[in-house]
Amino acid sequence: MVNVLMYWGIGIFVILIFWVILVFNGLVRLRNQVKNSWAQIDVQLKRRADLIPNLIETVKGYAKHEKEVLENVTKARSAIMDAKGNVSDTAKANNMLSGALKSLFAVSENYPDLKANQNFLQMQEELTGTESKIAAARQYYNDSVMDFNTKRESFPSNIIAGIFNFKESDLFEATEEEKKVVKVKF
Repeated sequence: MVNVLMYWGIGIFVILIFWVILVFNGLVRLRNQVKNSWAQIDVQLKRRADLIPNLIETVKGYAKHEKEVLENVTKARSAIMDAKGNVSDTAKANNMLSGALKSLFAVSENYPDLKANQNFLQMQEELTGTESKIAAARQYYNDSVMDFNTKRESFPSNIIAGIFNFKESDLFEATEEEKKVVKVKF
């Protein structure tokens, strides 16, 4: 009888150890997926930041008196470069740059020669493509964060997450400015 209970105890202990290993590995996989998806956003933001100096130089020749718009784009680009790895700071800087780029493209409407310039058109197209890639990367990142946070908070994996100190990941959220309804005036 004692041998049977001992075997049962050992069996339950071994199953428990395997369960802990499986849950831990699942949390590690999801945490690494979050890190990878953040790296994808970072790559696209870097690409966009690399395109901006060329765009500014092209616009400078046409819009010399639009100094404030160009300075805002430059400041926003610098903010993105300085926000290394911090989700909240990067999101704020990204939103600031998006607004500055919208202003820059709005200014370009006042310069027909600039709108027809091949370099400007090519860079505008590349930036538009990059913006789409950033949006897709943000969606993938938020999906990864949601999966990780859900697993981290769900019973019984929340026990393992607490023991091994798995921290909640932040979502990449839109600012209040981005949530405002756009007003179109003719």
